[in-house]
Amino acid sequence: MVNRIIVIGGSNGSIEIILKIISSLDKDFITPIIIVIHQIRNQPSSLIEILKRKTSIPVSEPEDKEIIKNNHIYIAPPNYHLLIEKDFTFSYTFSELRNFSRPSIDFSFETAADAFKKNVTGILLSGANSDGTDGIKKIKSLEGITIVQNPESAASKIMPLSAIKTNCVDFIFTPDEIINFINTNFT
Repeated sequence: MVNRIIVIGGSNGSIEIILKIISSLDKDFITPIIIVIHQIRNQPSSLIEILKRKTSIPVSEPEDKEIIKNNHIYIAPPNYHLLIEKDFTFSYTFSELRNFSRPSIDFSFETAADAFKKNVTGILLSGANSDGTDGIKKIKSLEGITIVQNPESAASKIMPLSAIKTNCVDFIFTPDEIINFINTNFT
């Protein structure tokens, strides 16, 4: 049974870091990872195929009402908000854009926090808007762990800086420090 989760959000400049993170994971890495990346709406994404080439851990877009499984990487599909339900399943919504985005990092971070409480780790990477900031606040309010990419190492600093301004960030890490944290604290 799933008892904790990692949710990673990012936009402009974050894909390279995500590739680096998942390629560093051991094939027996247990903790599920949900990745929410701003993508072009109404266009199929090649992100899953790219990620599959970097890891032996299964990578997929979750099905609506699919139960979250250990040892799996899930990718939010383009043009849908990905929600994590309290029964540890996924659901989709096509509600309005949030922070000009669908999928919204905030929706996924907030619903993951509601479902997993202190057992969620939210990681916010490079990006050019403030999406993820409200989600970081929600995760912190429920005693989860919040990590933001060091703006000095980010291609787009707006997203990390916005989250840092909330004073709800536990760690400000470079990509290598994020990888080290994951590999040290999760199995």
